[in-house]
Amino acid sequence: MQIIRPDINIDFVGRRKIAFFFSSLLIALTIFTLIIRKGPNLGVDFTGGIVIHIKMKQEFSPAEIRKTLSPIGLEDSIVQEFEERGSHEYLIRVRKKGIGLSGLDDKVKDILEDRFGKVEIRRIEMVGPKVGKDLREKALLAIFYSILFMAIYISGRFELKWTISAIMALALAVVVYIASLMGVGLSWLIIIALIVTLLLCWFLKLRYALGAIVALIHDVTITLGVFAFTNKEISLSIIAAFLTIVGYSLNDTIVVFDRIRENIKRLRKAPFTQIMNRSINETLSRTILTSGTTLLVVFVLVILGGGVIHDFAFAILIGIIVGTYSSIYIASPVLLLWEDSSGKRSKASRSAK
Repeated sequence: MQIIRPDINIDFVGRRKIAFFFSSLLIALTIFTLIIRKGPNLGVDFTGGIVIHIKMKQEFSPAEIRKTLSPIGLEDSIVQEFEERGSHEYLIRVRKKGIGLSGLDDKVKDILEDRFGKVEIRRIEMVGPKVGKDLREKALLAIFYSILFMAIYISGRFELKWTISAIMALALAVVVYIASLMGVGLSWLIIIALIVTLLLCWFLKLRYALGAIVALIHDVTITLGVFAFTNKEISLSIIAAFLTIVGYSLNDTIVVFDRIRENIKRLRKAPFTQIMNRSINETLSRTILTSGTTLLVVFVLVILGGGVIHDFAFAILIGIIVGTYSSIYIASPVLLLWEDSSGKRSKASRSAK
């Protein structure tokens, strides 16, 4: 049984300009949404505050619950209803400073029961602002270093340039150290480091690493954009989802890159565009089977997994779709841009001589 014919020949590379335009549009929408919303909707894990998980006998609107909580100073709380139908469960997120944890659950329970009837307090958690800031910084560093180390691995794995990869890591460490001494904020520090990483990959001729990093940044940015557009909270579990997306996307990219490298050796006289198209088509069946089965499981988690893991599963669902797309239309065409640029440079040097 064959899902994809072995002799299929879809012109993926020929549609790369459309894909670049589409991806650029999505990234622009992400930036615009983040500007309008003044950044991502960070959860209590990162901003500090209190989370109260309640269960009620019947469904009420978040606005009704928020209004009822106003006498105890929680009128500005964020009330989130669980996605699971019929659960009648809500998360009350308190970001105000100066509100203590002691006795808060009893106050919330009493005032809600006076208005709505029986209420069950399922859990109550508190995260201090310093802890939230520390968690936020560590989450950003985790995403950045995962992308960096994967770039180093790809450079050594595909191009056997472990020494150059080590030089890139050392140069990047120096840049980060100097920027941190200048008092640059962590968010800007990571942006600067990613830009420097891309430039180093270009000048050190680490073409596979360059394609992989561009694809990974593309995947995380668009997934973040979907969360910003839907106003879903970014919590520690979502950061774990982002790291999972980075690993999954890279795995798919490596499979395509490996076939491109094999075909470059076998089809020495063929144009690079033809080699790339053939490589993507040869791995298309594997890509569809792997992504399809994973998507099926994650989709079931989104629908039936309940409110606790809904956002995590949703992030993975978006990441798999975007990651599969980027392996074909972003990571691989970046190699083609590299080849076109290298060809122009070599022709220019020959004509100058």
